[in-house]
Amino acid sequence: MSRIRDIRLVALGYRMPPEQAYGMARGLTAARGAGLVVLSTEDGIEGIGEAWGPPAIARAYLDLVKPYFIGTRLFAQRGVAQAIFAKHYHFGIQNGLVALLSGIDIAAHDAMGKQLGLAVSDLIGGRLRERVPAYASGGYFTTADDQQAALAAQLEPHAGRGFPAFKIKIGRSPADDVARVGLARRIIGEDALLCVDINGNYTADIVLESMRRIAPFAVHWVEEPLAPQDWAGYRVLAERAPLAVATGEALYTLFDFRRLIDGRLAAVVQPDLALCGGFDVARSIGVLCGAEHLRVSPHVWGSGIGLAAAVHWVASLPAYPHGENVPYPPLVEYDVGRNPLQNALFTEPIRFADGHLSVPSGPGLGVTLDWDAVRHFSAE
Repeated sequence: MSRIRDIRLVALGYRMPPEQAYGMARGLTAARGAGLVVLSTEDGIEGIGEAWGPPAIARAYLDLVKPYFIGTRLFAQRGVAQAIFAKHYHFGIQNGLVALLSGIDIAAHDAMGKQLGLAVSDLIGGRLRERVPAYASGGYFTTADDQQAALAAQLEPHAGRGFPAFKIKIGRSPADDVARVGLARRIIGEDALLCVDINGNYTADIVLESMRRIAPFAVHWVEEPLAPQDWAGYRVLAERAPLAVATGEALYTLFDFRRLIDGRLAAVVQPDLALCGGFDVARSIGVLCGAEHLRVSPHVWGSGIGLAAAVHWVASLPAYPHGENVPYPPLVEYDVGRNPLQNALFTEPIRFADGHLSVPSGPGLGVTLDWDAVRHFSAE
């Protein structure tokens, strides 16, 4: 049985001119980045994964956890992560340590698939579909003086690309929310779903005010309306909100997801595989959501490796409780902002067409790194 020989991390980064910064209600950024995890086995297999967040933090944690993995059976790496949590609990489980372990888990699954000649979606439950629907994630705040014009310029190029849904940023004020949502609805038309993202910038009372104002525009979900740990606030919204709540991108490990799911504090649960714990935790989240009859939609905002992981996970999800007709299939977030780390890292990017992402067909994640591109975006 194959054993882990080495794990290394490559810091990836892309920086824009300051005037091209974009982002959310809490602030803008002119940089994108990710930690590329490369896991090698004793028999020469190499798997890749993504650790979300600042790569320097993940690399520092790698010095701590790497000795636990070296020599471990490839298929037993799940137990190593649990042992690290048990032994080093003082370091916390809401941080870059979990992001690193997520990247290692994704890389291990990529290597497992390559060893067995199976796609990851088959490894984690069985591929149920060859392509998955994606939503256009953009509509960012920018440095422009005219935010309405900037929003229109972001949405218009994608309005005719077949996306079944769009997501825009709101959260600066309820009045501004109405203006942005109204403009977005006019541009994307009445048929596409429209989701909005507050990025936790509101309190519960402001969320309810915003929801009442934007409800006439048929908003499909309101994402991260509150800070991640405002459990009491999410309970208030679960009881009073006129629109569906989606959240989960900033939750690490299964512990907080179980609290979110058991409490039915969101209609749509949004794990990011590059920070929640990888495929191991995502599979458990999918099972728990199925048991509570909640929808899922993975968050993706890093590199194409995290996107590939999300696509494989969604491809393996049962349609339960639906039968032949699924009103709203799980959507994969597809970032349409400026981010070459999404597609330029691969010899062939994940194919998007007619509102769907094709599930890569090769073994493991099914994507091949272009190492010249990796070196180009190396932040070291």
